[in-house]
Amino acid sequence: MPSPVAPAAPSRPALPWLAAAAVMLLWASSFIVIRFSGAHLSPGAMTLLRMVTAAAVMLPLVLTGRVRTPRSGRMWAGVLAWGVTWFCVYSVVLNASELFLDPATAAMLVNLAPLIVAVASGVLLGEGLSPRLLVGVVIALCGIGLITLATSTGHVEGPGLVLGLLAAVLYAGSVLGQKPLLAHIDSTSMTVVGMTAGMLACLPFAPQLVAELGSAPASAIGAVVYMGVLPTAAAFLLWGYALTHTPAGVLTSSSLIVPAITVVLAWTLLGEVPPPLAAVGGVLCLAGAAVAILPAMLASLRSRT
Repeated sequence: MPSPVAPAAPSRPALPWLAAAAVMLLWASSFIVIRFSGAHLSPGAMTLLRMVTAAAVMLPLVLTGRVRTPRSGRMWAGVLAWGVTWFCVYSVVLNASELFLDPATAAMLVNLAPLIVAVASGVLLGEGLSPRLLVGVVIALCGIGLITLATSTGHVEGPGLVLGLLAAVLYAGSVLGQKPLLAHIDSTSMTVVGMTAGMLACLPFAPQLVAELGSAPASAIGAVVYMGVLPTAAAFLLWGYALTHTPAGVLTSSSLIVPAITVVLAWTLLGEVPPPLAAVGGVLCLAGAAVAILPAMLASLRSRT
């Protein structure tokens, strides 16, 4: 493995946080798409269509020479394993979990990932275990619990719980695996190479996708294409940039606001008026995320290159 190269601090310290905010909005919208399109496309077929779209969006970066391949066999192995895990396995598992869980319960289970990352990054990546960070995560998780209690349909089955928890572990593991790799490869190249690996790993679902495209409505197909362009291609480029310049535990904690954003999007786009208890939960999500990430955000904004 080559010697790590410390990334340069951004000339505008607010940019990583603005990138993170855009990522959270885009990822929240993907829960709406999965809920809508999952009735017409199976988990594997949906993931393949999403990844083919994302890879097509990334193609100009390859053609213009913006993508650099990993410099050693070990780096290739690390980036490919990360890409298959994050862009194929995690996506299929998350989509499958919502066959057995309502979206609110699925979102609650997946958002255990920030707690896992906060603890693991402190121990494994040397970022330290900040009591403030852990308190903020716990507050936000309480808010997510209230949202789940208020909006859950009660459709919960054993396989769904296992898949939801597995999705959280895969999410956390992907973040923890990406952070050290970014010391050796730029975030754009890692995203493009990893995304291509994830798309290729999804190719066994091609027969399913071809069969289901014939019966799926254009709106469901268009929604998945949207998910490939923005919540996947654009969001993961922004995520890689933000993760290069911020601690993994702190950045991942920003995803605690995703359930609150999802409630607002469901209200706005699907006409699902949130119960009062869900609104309280959303406020707790925002408060917990503020406690967890605001000190690091303000410290970075005060810094200069």
